[in-house]
Amino acid sequence: MNEAMFFKTEENTKKVTCFLCPKDCVIADGKTGVCGVRQNINGTFISLVYEKPVAIHIDPIEKKPLYHFHPGSKILSIGTYGCNLSCRFCQNYDISQIKDSPVDFDNIKRVTSAEIVNMCIERGLKFIAFTYNEPTIFYEYMYETAILCKEHDIKTVVVSNGQINEEPLKKLIPYIDAFNIDLKAFNENFYKKICNGDFETTKNTLRIIAENKKHLEVTFLLIEGFNDDLHEFIKMCKFLKRLDNKIVLHISRAFPRYKLNFNPTPKSLMNLFFDTAGEYLENVYMGNV
Repeated sequence: MNEAMFFKTEENTKKVTCFLCPKDCVIADGKTGVCGVRQNINGTFISLVYEKPVAIHIDPIEKKPLYHFHPGSKILSIGTYGCNLSCRFCQNYDISQIKDSPVDFDNIKRVTSAEIVNMCIERGLKFIAFTYNEPTIFYEYMYETAILCKEHDIKTVVVSNGQINEEPLKKLIPYIDAFNIDLKAFNENFYKKICNGDFETTKNTLRIIAENKKHLEVTFLLIEGFNDDLHEFIKMCKFLKRLDNKIVLHISRAFPRYKLNFNPTPKSLMNLFFDTAGEYLENVYMGNV
């Protein structure tokens, strides 16, 4: 077991408060936070997924998606169980939404940060992505691996929902070369009702990444009837343009998954949003079409 970072044990109790993400979970002894993978054991906070990936693959870097960061490269991608959101349309719910089906963490094969980096070296790869589920919830594993990558000239990528507090983000960001942030919508109501998340946190994450001059691409999954307000989308585009008009925006076509029922996004709606984004941003792409 590995002690987690960014927590405080409450005085005179065994309760723990986690400060990793905006949930700021207060966790009783023996329980986990919202993510399901960070557990209070007798007043000590433990990461249940430290060095326990459940997905390790070599992908095209464009699959992250990253289109303007070393295109044509292959990237070693790793992910674990768990997430700090519960999006009703989750595309990777089989590994992210583990409260639906409890996991036996003791039976997951351990893979150290050194072994992950060695996989890259042995295969002649120069890139590692923390992806598939939400990397924030396996922060310690990601952080240690990213530091080790710098020692071996391996570039690092984070694919995230942006639900991370400022302190851990600023501690991590010197060791990360590129980000793709999933911007679910451009209103608080969608984040709360559909994702159980915090809109302003993701906006702040994007600001911090841009201020630190890291390569940044943004993915927006367009769902008809849920986040397809064109006026809100224009506000999103203007926000991204203010950060940096060269930010790459991926507008992805949505297909029904998990608990949210909807029709696949019409191509006509995709085209409308694509054309609109092009009025504000230099680099816009459509995905899943």
